[in-house]
Amino acid sequence: MIDFKDKVVKLIKNQINLLSEEEINSLIEIPPSYEMGDYAFPTFRLAKEFKKSPNLIAQELASKFTEDENFEKVENAGPYVNFFLNKGKLVETVLEEIKVKRDEYGSSNIGQGKTVIVEFSSPNIAKPFHIGHIRTTVIGNSLNKIYKFLGYDTVAINHLGDYGTQFGMLISAYKKWGDKEVIEADPINELLKLYVRFNSEAEEDPALREEARYWFKELEDGNEEAVELWQWIRDISLQEFNRVYDLLNIKFDSYAGESFYSDKMPRVIKELEEKNLLKESKGAQIVDLEPYGMPPALITKSDGSTLYTTRDIAAAIYRKETYNFHKNLYVVASQQNLHFKAWIKVVELMGYDWAEDCIHIPFGMVSLEDGTLSTRKGRVVFLEDVLKKAVESTAKIIEERNPNLENKEEVAKQVGIGAVLFQELFNQRIKDYVFNWDRTLSFDGETGPYVQYTHARATSLLGKGEFDLDENVDYGLLKLEDEVNISRLLYDFPNVVLDACDKNEPYFITRHIVEIAKTFNKYYNSTPILVDDINLKKARLSLVYSVKTVIKTGLGLLGIEAPEKM
Repeated sequence: MIDFKDKVVKLIKNQINLLSEEEINSLIEIPPSYEMGDYAFPTFRLAKEFKKSPNLIAQELASKFTEDENFEKVENAGPYVNFFLNKGKLVETVLEEIKVKRDEYGSSNIGQGKTVIVEFSSPNIAKPFHIGHIRTTVIGNSLNKIYKFLGYDTVAINHLGDYGTQFGMLISAYKKWGDKEVIEADPINELLKLYVRFNSEAEEDPALREEARYWFKELEDGNEEAVELWQWIRDISLQEFNRVYDLLNIKFDSYAGESFYSDKMPRVIKELEEKNLLKESKGAQIVDLEPYGMPPALITKSDGSTLYTTRDIAAAIYRKETYNFHKNLYVVASQQNLHFKAWIKVVELMGYDWAEDCIHIPFGMVSLEDGTLSTRKGRVVFLEDVLKKAVESTAKIIEERNPNLENKEEVAKQVGIGAVLFQELFNQRIKDYVFNWDRTLSFDGETGPYVQYTHARATSLLGKGEFDLDENVDYGLLKLEDEVNISRLLYDFPNVVLDACDKNEPYFITRHIVEIAKTFNKYYNSTPILVDDINLKKARLSLVYSVKTVIKTGLGLLGIEAPEKM
């Protein structure tokens, strides 16, 4: 595919030796509207050297560009040199590229030979998989797909919260009040009841907290009863979680959670000691981070038990030695910003230059309309319930609007779950939001169902028009403004994917496929596609095919399916 931006760079470079191609490339802007051109080069940087006003430089520079087959015209507007693409070239290059690459359009091999670890979801064992977990799960899954699409070897890790003092609480609570048969009939709800009851009674009786700490220490020390109860709780919890992952069609390469690193922490503590990084503080072992503007990193408590920091350091070292990662991504809420900053700094102080490749990807929090989520108080909305309700609501809409639709149950699942995921990925990940049923299940406006319906509409058109991908097409027939604008958006898609990867922001893709859908639907509503003119019909169906292909690919990178019929 023609790289038009590179063509602009080379044209400018031929006239200006003062700047390198890399510098020129970094200066080029995209104008706010197509009426101002497709690319713009600002001349402010040249004023001092040329001893002229930017406006005059731009005027003189624009006049030097002779005819070029890739551009209809080059003109200045104030201090900018604006480049207008040859629309015919644009349409032909993008539609032909999609025709050849099909669902691989937008992919690349920039990540070839590089491994990226994406740690995401990571729910706590024996606790509800609630709506608060949807962000890490959905953002992480999308990033995993984006990196894979760009040629990276990805490792999706579910770092289960399967260790820590809460297991001391659960073991203690189970021994006091638990019933194995009752728990196995409804694991998460019953374990949650035990957890809530334990925390409630511990507020009145502080001795219970000591008992919980005792049982966690027993678990760490390999007490047979404690280990057996822990393994049972972990197994039944994971069975419950997997039902949600199946609904979301999410797969992990590893479920190595906190417990996996329990035998790898002594090495970390020893290494910290050998490198004179450990200090004693009230019986606990810390790394002093005050010189870096942070509180101390707590490595072991006064009773010798370890903490999240120790485990995360052990996990990072293990991952580097096992996978030799290029990047090690942690999709974890912004509340943990300081935690990640601290332990990554400790890894750096240990002398590991790959510490900078451990990257925390924060996201905003989800709250309920009547307050924050709280597992301890039992204030949760189960994620499985949200997904099931979305599917049920979609099924009712299908029954009303298209009762004869084939595979109604499957489509309801694709659209209902797609609606929830699309909303999650529509805004910048760092923004907080309040969970609202009506908004989540809305099918109006810039939503997942709207984009999915556009894909289904395009599929239907291709079927009715008996589109044949292998036939020759006269792209020169696609001259309408909407046809060119759709082609522009399709042309931009590969760069949007690269931006989403570079900034770890899936919402770039979400917003872009919404724009493709909106521009295509405007075109569909104003322009007949299945016309009598065979050549024009072929050209327009080729555009429809390209829209369908890119929307499906974009949805796929978000973890959302693209129904053929709706």
